[in-house]
Amino acid sequence: MQEPGLALRLPLSDWALCCVWQVSMRWTPNKVTMLRVVVGFAAVCLFGRGTWANLTAVGLTVTAIALDALDGHLARKKKMATPVGAQLDILGDRMIENVYFTYFAVVGMVSLWLPVLFFARGAATDFLRGLAMKAGHSPLGAGWGANTMLRTWWGQALVASRWSRGLYAAMKCLCFCYLGLELALTRGPVALVGELAADVHGMIRVGGDVLTWMTAAFCLVRGLPVLVEGWKYFVGSVGPARGIKRAAHNSIRDAKTAAWEAM
Repeated sequence: MQEPGLALRLPLSDWALCCVWQVSMRWTPNKVTMLRVVVGFAAVCLFGRGTWANLTAVGLTVTAIALDALDGHLARKKKMATPVGAQLDILGDRMIENVYFTYFAVVGMVSLWLPVLFFARGAATDFLRGLAMKAGHSPLGAGWGANTMLRTWWGQALVASRWSRGLYAAMKCLCFCYLGLELALTRGPVALVGELAADVHGMIRVGGDVLTWMTAAFCLVRGLPVLVEGWKYFVGSVGPARGIKRAAHNSIRDAKTAAWEAM
């Protein structure tokens, strides 16, 4: 007779703990990051498809931001933080930011320059982080010491501190949810609130503009330490390349001179 399985031989409480343990062992920070991107794209796909789809998208937006906090928590708790994981987390942030702001720019709720600004800032900082990683430094600038990209206290505070990252995530969540609720409640023929007075609608619009540009301003402020302190890696990579090019040019010139003298 076959022995009953482990789940049948364990008490209910122990079986529940076993299930929780198995789930926690199965999920990794990188998987949570990828799930966050999928949830964010699903939310944007639902926007503009009706009032209740918009409200569902707002709920998924909150879930995506919560998953952003969860992957970092898992990485710290399980000691699974890696340079590849850090880069994947940054890539997830960029994809979420750009897809949301691009959608809201396309439907005319934010300026087209807003996604352009986020894309340009992300491209510049990620380029400098890549040079820092190539030089053997941490891309997020976490911690102090020789391995960190950011050496100044203000750079650490603005980029790597928990309060800065948490505040930035909260501002993005509030911004995306505000715009999503505005879309669901006040825009289109199926808006829940219906027709609003021009001054009320104008106040709602001003609130959205203030919130989005405050988020953009904080995004630029957080990128400033990476741009300032990462510039030395760009200069350091350009200098040797110029030296190699100059040496090659001198070698070619010397070879031509020797050939003319031989003639």
